Amino acid sequence: MLVAVVAAGWGGTPAAAASVPADQAECPRVLQCKWLPAAYASNNPEDANAYGNYDLADRPATMPIKYIVIHDTESSYASTLAHFQNPRAYTSSHYVIRSSDGEVTQMVRTKDVAWHAGNSLINGESIGIEHEGVAADGAAWYTDAMYRNSAALVRYLAARYHIPLDREHIIGHDDVANQRNYRGSHWDPGPFWDWNRYMRLLRAPAPAPGNRLVTIKPAWSINQPELTYCSNGCRTLPKQPSSTVLLRTEPRDDAPLLTDPVLGGGTTDAADWSDKAAAGRTYAVAERQGRWTAVWFGGQKAWLLSRLLRPAAGRVIRPRAGTAMRVYPANLPEPGEWPAGAPAGNPATPPAPAVVYTISGDQRYQVADQSPAMVYYARFGGDEVPYNHTVIRGAATYYRISFNHRFMYVNADDVEVVRG
Repeated sequence: MLVAVVAAGWGGTPAAAASVPADQAECPRVLQCKWLPAAYASNNPEDANAYGNYDLADRPATMPIKYIVIHDTESSYASTLAHFQNPRAYTSSHYVIRSSDGEVTQMVRTKDVAWHAGNSLINGESIGIEHEGVAADGAAWYTDAMYRNSAALVRYLAARYHIPLDREHIIGHDDVANQRNYRGSHWDPGPFWDWNRYMRLLRAPAPAPGNRLVTIKPAWSINQPELTYCSNGCRTLPKQPSSTVLLRTEPRDDAPLLTDPVLGGGTTDAADWSDKAAAGRTYAVAERQGRWTAVWFGGQKAWLLSRLLRPAAGRVIRPRAGTAMRVYPANLPEPGEWPAGAPAGNPATPPAPAVVYTISGDQRYQVADQSPAMVYYARFGGDEVPYNHTVIRGAATYYRISFNHRFMYVNADDVEVVRG
C-alpha cells in the first residue's frame, strides 16, 4: 500500500491570497469584518489530543481549500462568539454572521482548520461560515442583510482560493456526513435557507443542461411543503417558502415518503433527512412517468414532481458489474497506510473508512469531484509530535457523489464512469 506524508508544497497558491495583518479579518473591505480569535489552547498538558478549538495549518500550501460550508448557529451571535473562545468547546468556524445587520466576525484564520463540519476530511478542505439562527425557524433569522453579506464574503473567499461557485462546492452542513456518527449528521442551515436566492447573490453560473441528471430547483415562493419539527414533542411548522422537496416511494401525491435502510425516517420532521432533497443538489435520473421523475437517492428510486427539477449535465458513475459499491462518509487512508508514530486510532480521526451503504445493480449517481484517500493529521504542539501538521495520503482514489441528502464517497475501484 502506498504511503505519502506531505508536509508542504501542495502547490497552486492563489495569487489573490495576499497576507493579512494578524489583528485584521480576511474579508472584502466593504464588510468591515471584525477579528476575534477562537481559543487555541491545551486542556491537558499531558495529552496532545486534549485541546481546542481548531488545528494549525498552512493552507492551501499543505492542503487545498475546495469547499465553503454554510451553517446556522442554533444559538445567538453573542453566545456563539463566546462559545468558540472557550477551549473546551471543541468546535469552531472561520466566520460568524449576525442576523440583524449581517455583521461578520472572523474567528479562525483561513489557513487553519476549523472544527465545524463533523468530518475531518471536509474540515481540512473547507472554510466554515456560521449564520446566527435556528434552522426550524430559519425564515425569522435569515435576513436580507445576512444573505447579502454572507454572499459578499463567499465571493471574496471563492475568488481567493479558486472555489467554484456551484452547489458541489458551496455546500450546507446538511450536505456533509458526520464520519463518526452518521445518524447524527447535522441538518442546518435547514429547509428555510433560500439556496436559489443565495446562489443568485453569489452570481453563480447556470448549470449546463443535459438529459442524464436533474437539479432540484423548486420555485421558492410556491414550494411550501408541510413540515413538522419533533424535538421535545412535535409541532407543525407554519406553511412557508422552502428549499426542501419531499421524496416519495411511488409517482403519486399520496404515496408514502421515502425511508432509508440506515436512517429509517419517512416523516415530515424537518430534521429527518431520509426523504428530503435540497435546492441546487443534482441527481441521476432513474425513471420518468407522466408528471413525475424518479432519481437515484441512497440506493433506491425517489419520486418527485418533474416541475421541481431542471435538466443538468455532468459525470455519472454506477457500480461496476459484479462489484458491490461501498459508500463512505469520507475518503480516509486505510490503517496500514498510516506511518509509524502517527496512530490512526487517535480520537479526532477514525482508524479506517467506515462503510455506511453497499450498493449494487444499475444505479447511477452524479460525480461531484474526485481525490485520493487523505486526511490532515494534527495535534496540539509542534515538531515534538510525530508527523504533526501533515497530510497523510493513501493509495485509493475516491469519487465524491451526490448519494442522498449528503455527498458521500465511493472507491474508484468499485465503480465505472457511465459513457455516452
